Amino acid sequence: MVLHAHRRLPFAYKSVLLATGAMLLGVTGCTGGTGGTGGPPAPSVPSWSDTTVNAVSRPVTASGVTAVTALRADGRLETAVYELATGERRWARPAAMAGRLPGMGVQPPAVAGPDRSPVVAALEPRAAKDSGERGKATLVVRDARTGERRWSRPVDSTFGPVRCGPQLCMSESTDRSDARFVALEWSSGRVLWQLPGVAEVESSDGRRVVVFRMTGSPTLEYRELRTGRTLWSFPVEQAVGPGVDLAGGWTFTATENTLVGYLAPYQKAKGRPLSAFGFFGLRMTDGKPLWTRKRLLRVYPSASPSVALLTREVDARGGYGDFARLDPRTGRTIGRVAADLAPKAAWWLAFPADLSKLGFLSQGRPGSAVDLRQGTAVAARGLRAWSFCTVNPAELRIAGHRGFYPIAPLCAYDLGTGRKVSDPGPPPAWYTGVFDGWRVWRDEQGALHAVRDAAGTLPGMYG
Repeated sequence: MVLHAHRRLPFAYKSVLLATGAMLLGVTGCTGGTGGTGGPPAPSVPSWSDTTVNAVSRPVTASGVTAVTALRADGRLETAVYELATGERRWARPAAMAGRLPGMGVQPPAVAGPDRSPVVAALEPRAAKDSGERGKATLVVRDARTGERRWSRPVDSTFGPVRCGPQLCMSESTDRSDARFVALEWSSGRVLWQLPGVAEVESSDGRRVVVFRMTGSPTLEYRELRTGRTLWSFPVEQAVGPGVDLAGGWTFTATENTLVGYLAPYQKAKGRPLSAFGFFGLRMTDGKPLWTRKRLLRVYPSASPSVALLTREVDARGGYGDFARLDPRTGRTIGRVAADLAPKAAWWLAFPADLSKLGFLSQGRPGSAVDLRQGTAVAARGLRAWSFCTVNPAELRIAGHRGFYPIAPLCAYDLGTGRKVSDPGPPPAWYTGVFDGWRVWRDEQGALHAVRDAAGTLPGMYG
């Protein structure tokens, strides 16, 4: 069973599969989203692929470029940057990790700055000329299209840089008692403001940012981007109850004026109770709680919680109940699948591109499916559904690092036979996400693909 939340949604799926321990083994699940096509794009649809790269992080797309962390044949990491419209590789530079936790997966680069002159920020190995600087690596910010170095900052330990509005944010010295979170001006690296401790950007626009502060009493804070002034603060235990343990993972994403949050359970030892967990929604403008659903698990593979929520109930004794689909705007149940419709044999969850059905995939054997709205069994024969390509991925052979796994790709299956579809076309938008109509993803071999077959912008499984 694969039921786990990850820091910033499951960056590396080995920890999705294993990190919650034996209590969560035996069933796979998924939340859905909207959009996506199940088949190959029409001939007139722009698309490109780079089969020479081994992308291992999630791709990050903004301002007309896509950036990804890749693994070279010699075991070294590199940042690869592409022109989104053509797939032309603009430049590549050596990349590094310093203090990144294996359960978070390999960090992606960050694309920041205004659309007319974007920059790409990534950790790079400390160069010999930087030997006088304190730090194990260097945050280097480069022109997104030329690779020209703009500015740099020594780094001791960090989870990696992220975009926050047009600026850059990151936690630094994360493995030390003097850890801090900094907001940096994209053009110069000047510190705009800072917070003590470790924090993470969950949502941002041009003026404001939602920060998750990982303290003993974790809080979500809405702050002005230029000054850091707090507009509101919300203790997450107020929503899901006392006893949150961040070792279980978390996910926060925004849709319209609602911030959707999820705290996952953690069990310190067999027989011990689960930590507090569940979903909730906050009004973005003032942090007011809009809804709460405790003791519901997010299941995988899944869409962004702000797009659609498919969950599984857990009772007070840790027993699994029905599957329920929620409306992320209201938290109300809009679909339910009875637990007794799940097969007795081992299975993974799988979904068609339109998320109209919940599939139980039995690899190499006929599976079954349930209509998500009606909760009734439907024919699985000929039904194409998407699920993990594998639940036993190979560990990445990164020089100097152990325990890291690539971002989890999805494969299409014929649910009636349990076999992979040989020519499935691009995975659905609830997995890839959409940026200005473009969808970018990593396949099972690590190749990077992009297609412009959608409209607008939509978060996917990994962001």
